[in-house]
Order: sequence, then structure tokens, then C-alpha cells
Amino acid sequence: MPKGIPRNQSVQQNILHRLKIARGHLNRVIKMAEDGHYCIDVIHQSLAVQSALRQIDQVILKNHLETCVADAVKKGKSTEVIKEVMKVVERS
Repeated sequence: MPKGIPRNQSVQQNILHRLKIARGHLNRVIKMAEDGHYCIDVIHQSLAVQSALRQIDQVILKNHLETCVADAVKKGKSTEVIKEVMKVVERS
């Protein structure tokens, strides 16, 4: 059943754009830690990374529900995909 990141190019571009923003935030955290910045400032930047990643997860999950899960339900595989999604939700 796994198919990968969306085939819809605009959704994929949105995800990649957000990932690059998160990478920029993470690079900033690394630089701040290397340079010995004030702990609270490093934490603030780290929280920005975490927030960006949560938003990315939401975009990916929404797309997954609208495409992969919808397709699986149409094919009578709703139990399987519900279990799969619940495993991810439980980890969050």
C-alpha cells in the first residue's frame, strides 16, 4: 500500500518548501549551539524547528487522508488504513 509523497506537484512543492524552511531553522539552531548562544535563545529557535515539522506533518497527513486513505476505503481496505493512520496519530 505505501506509495510515497504526493503525486500532486503543488502539494509536493509545498512540502519541500516547508522542509527547506525547517532545515534553515535547524541550521540556525546548530550555529547558535556552536557559537555558544544564550540557552533560551537556542530553545526558541529549536521550538521553531519543531513547529515547522508539525506543520509539515499536518500537510502530509491531510494529503494522505484525501488521496491514499480515500482510495483504500473505495477498495474496501478501510480497516487496514485506519490502523495505519492510528499508529501515526498515537506516536504524535
